[in-house]
Amino acid sequence: MPDLTTTTLYEHPLNERLRFFMRLEFLFRLARHSLRCETESDSHNCLAALLEILNIVSRIDMKTEVIKELERINSTLSALTQIPGINHDTLNQLLTTLGGFKTQLHSMSGPLAQQLRENELFKLLIQRSSIPGGMCDFDLPPYRYWLKRPASVRIEDLRYWVGTLDTLRLSVELMLKLVRESAEPTLQMAPGGNYQQNLDTETPNQMIRIWLPADSPQFVEISAGRHRFTARFMQACTASRSAQTDADVEFHISCCVL
Repeated sequence: MPDLTTTTLYEHPLNERLRFFMRLEFLFRLARHSLRCETESDSHNCLAALLEILNIVSRIDMKTEVIKELERINSTLSALTQIPGINHDTLNQLLTTLGGFKTQLHSMSGPLAQQLRENELFKLLIQRSSIPGGMCDFDLPPYRYWLKRPASVRIEDLRYWVGTLDTLRLSVELMLKLVRESAEPTLQMAPGGNYQQNLDTETPNQMIRIWLPADSPQFVEISAGRHRFTARFMQACTASRSAQTDADVEFHISCCVL
């Protein structure tokens, strides 16, 4: 296992559902980080992340997608109960948690985040957020008023709004955690900065994870299809277009299947 304190991790989802989940995870992380601070800019950033979350869950039936994935993982893990040596207490706790999230989502009336979409301030923000600079002061006086409220009032509102999506967030976080922990990293070499590996189409491939030393002069670009994936190690450059390195690159990789 690579030392996570001295590496940079690159991840690549291998299906559309996981792409949505990883984007949601990223946005929830931004929202919760901004929620810990009291400035107007932090409150704005938290709301901006929430609006992007609303955008994602509005594109597809996210509640159905999450429920389907919870059921799929639950079924996969349930099969492990017959394997000797499994920690049944931990496994049963996981199955109970997954089932609880599924029950909570089923019990929700209407689509996810409906409560936020019906909020008058959010209605205004949704209308203007697609316009560059559309959330400027002169465009949205009600939003300007809200930003000038005391920090305690803003944070209380934000905690409530973020909290309405807790079941979605916690479900996504747990499923991604289980995916990431489904494979152990192995040490590999990319000759001339290029690495390719076949994928078994009969297995539920979920995610490619690659670790490089934090001080590495390269970063990695991952592209994947149904049958194989390619990792190209690029020489980092901010002044011009990056090019693939011709050096042999050592790295850690895990191919997550769950």
